[in-house]
Amino acid sequence: MKNLDDLHLNIPTERKTVSVANANDKEVLVAVREALRKNLCSFLLFGEKEKIKQVAEEVMLNVTDPHITVRHATTQEEAVTSAVKAVSENEADVLMKGNVATNILLKAVLNKEYGLRTGSILSHVALFEILGRDRLMFLTDPAMNIAPNLKEKATIINNAVKVAKGIGITLPKVAALAPVETVNEAMQSSVDAALLTQMQKRGQIKDCIIDGPLAFDNAVSLEAAKHKGIQSEVAGNPDILLVPTIDVGNALYKSFIYFANAKVAAIVSGAKAPIVLPSRADRAESKLYSLSLALATTTTI
Repeated sequence: MKNLDDLHLNIPTERKTVSVANANDKEVLVAVREALRKNLCSFLLFGEKEKIKQVAEEVMLNVTDPHITVRHATTQEEAVTSAVKAVSENEADVLMKGNVATNILLKAVLNKEYGLRTGSILSHVALFEILGRDRLMFLTDPAMNIAPNLKEKATIINNAVKVAKGIGITLPKVAALAPVETVNEAMQSSVDAALLTQMQKRGQIKDCIIDGPLAFDNAVSLEAAKHKGIQSEVAGNPDILLVPTIDVGNALYKSFIYFANAKVAAIVSGAKAPIVLPSRADRAESKLYSLSLALATTTTI
């Protein structure tokens, strides 16, 4: 797959339902409108009915559409709780953040009684369309886990592999990033990358190919890898970039967008269902891409 516009091709034919927490958000409702126009899914919109209707009118969204159900909630917390419960109780297949702070939504997601916990850690998986590259590329985890240990990194890889399978990548290639391509015990990222590579070779991490440590240039440039004499199935041709810390991931994420004019789709993996957790600054286009990615992974997450 070369561009994010093709994500809808991987959405299951059985119509899925998206539960939107506190849906009175202009860009979210534009994404809802476009998803309905493309016949992608159905929606449960939780929040104050009058506010939702008001914003919907502004963006020319018809809330009487047969694939939209608006459910009133008097408070933000009630809207979030109801939206999460709808997914937990299998009334909806995807959870989407509306006009609500991320920490409030995640608190409900992690609730032991009605949340979406699986025992696994949650991780952020971003899919980029970068001008000049011949394929889409995943980046994980640029937003949730601050400094994951070896075991957590293995789970982050598993979470990303499930998402990759949702868009048809059956055996994704994972580049475990570090500052250098050789193991240096003073750099934990290089040690972890080497261990993850070995864990994959021994079958402890399945359904992917891992190589590392790889510096960023060697990971994304076949020419750079050849120049340094690196022979690898992954170097220069990765499907997934695994970052060692949130610092690296956050910088790369924003560099791709602001320096490379990249387009992005992003979801949270590791819960019982895909979670669309856009930034409030994200445009409707990005939210629609993220929604399409989430829908595509409903059978693999």
